[in-house]
Amino acid sequence: MKKILVIVAALFLILSMAACTDKSSSDEGAGNTVRQARDPIAVGDLKIGVILVHDENSGYDLAHIEGVKGAMSTLGIKDNQVIFKYNIPEDETCFDTAVDLAEQGCHIVISDSFGHQSHMMTAATEYPNVIFVAATGDTAALEPVANVANMFPFTFQSRYVSGVVAGMKLKELMDSGAVSDPYIGYVGAYPYAEVVSGYTAFFLGIRSIVPTAHMDVQYTNSWYDPMAEGEAANALISKGCVIIGQHADSTGAPSAIQAILDSGKVAYSVGYNIDMLSVAPTAALTSAQNNWVALYTPTLNRMITGETMPSDLALGYSDNAVMISALGPSCAAGTAEKVAEVIAALKDGSLQVFDTKNFTVGGETITTYAWLDTDGDWIGDSGEAIENGIFMESVFRSAPYFALRIDGITELN
Repeated sequence: MKKILVIVAALFLILSMAACTDKSSSDEGAGNTVRQARDPIAVGDLKIGVILVHDENSGYDLAHIEGVKGAMSTLGIKDNQVIFKYNIPEDETCFDTAVDLAEQGCHIVISDSFGHQSHMMTAATEYPNVIFVAATGDTAALEPVANVANMFPFTFQSRYVSGVVAGMKLKELMDSGAVSDPYIGYVGAYPYAEVVSGYTAFFLGIRSIVPTAHMDVQYTNSWYDPMAEGEAANALISKGCVIIGQHADSTGAPSAIQAILDSGKVAYSVGYNIDMLSVAPTAALTSAQNNWVALYTPTLNRMITGETMPSDLALGYSDNAVMISALGPSCAAGTAEKVAEVIAALKDGSLQVFDTKNFTVGGETITTYAWLDTDGDWIGDSGEAIENGIFMESVFRSAPYFALRIDGITELN
């Protein structure tokens, strides 16, 4: 996936730019390679291709679909200017689909899943006049061509806030005597940095309210598998977990947790991507969500204006790119007020999710960590991610690179 010769040649440039990256929130939110501006395209002439790993039945893909349609509405782009390709697997099918969209005249092709990335980058080398954007990808800045980009929201911020919601409920349960062990579970798709960053932020949000909380993570090895996600939630509850978070794309876990709550056991859910109250009306506390409209709008607008396309785009609460869904009826008293306080602190920078004084690894405070992967093993080995005691997530590239396994969390498989 990563081209070693390209990386060697580009590494000095990338690190030099990272050293002077502006870390304030803006639509240039990550470390960016300079891209050549292109000729503007009249809004009525712009043609867009969108590659989705699933369809609207997946909360994750639905969020992307809504993001594209929201950007279309804002910019005045009509339905016949966008081609959606659904259920495209993370294999050569993605390359073939990207090529097909380019051949149909799309000026920009966007994919929504991490595993699409390498196929998108290959297509980009064959169609230099088309922009290829791999949402959640991480290699654009190192590619040998300038017509590629990555984008990802500061999901770790909304994960943290959803963790605060869970922490408030956990504290209420403990204060009432309903729960004695602050044991949390998490259903994760894969052990990728994207998932690790999210579950760690969720956990730190909980620990900001209940410092003794501990958490187990159960992987499904699939982004979307309702049955596996439900089974994972059931397994965690059977071990004694009382609140289950998730980085998985279906309603499987919240639905299973609602059934457990209905049976008389203590069980609550924090979802992802979509509001889960329709499937877990009393078990769902909230969901961490991404507002992809906030990323698709500036990306597509750059095609219209001819402005430079950054290699990485990362936005958070300050740009309304992340949020949580409506608080469920089972949330603890005072949760709304606490959430408002935390969001305000994230926006003004007084709260940093990955402040290294708030977690340890192997009993030690982390003082250094490499964010840039140069050998394809998904473990960063170049570039410093920690500055002034803060792990600067999604600053040097848009995709998450926090992959530390902190104390208090156990991965079960």
